[in-house]
Amino acid sequence: MKLLIDENLPKALKQHFPDHEIYTVRDMGWQSKKNGELLALMLAEGFEVLITFDKNLKYQQNFAKYPIAVLVLNVYSNAMPFLKPLLPKMNHVLKYDLPTGAIVISAG
Repeated sequence: MKLLIDENLPKALKQHFPDHEIYTVRDMGWQSKKNGELLALMLAEGFEVLITFDKNLKYQQNFAKYPIAVLVLNVYSNAMPFLKPLLPKMNHVLKYDLPTGAIVISAG
């Protein structure tokens, strides 16, 4: 599966998804793109999932236009120590429960 890590997350997150083709926004040269433009670029490049820390994205976009899954990480900070507890849930969603649209991944 082809995944994109948003620019609001550390690139170190890439190493935790070895079963997937994974890129960062920076890898793709898409820094500072607005959300709608980013989602359109993702579709054009064959991405299936966006992983983001932008909790407002699910309210700002019409996901009916974009058949992409968006994993919104709901933690206190986007630093790796806060993100690591979410990794099992993220991997489970990617393997078994991948929806179209936004899904919030929280700790606990």
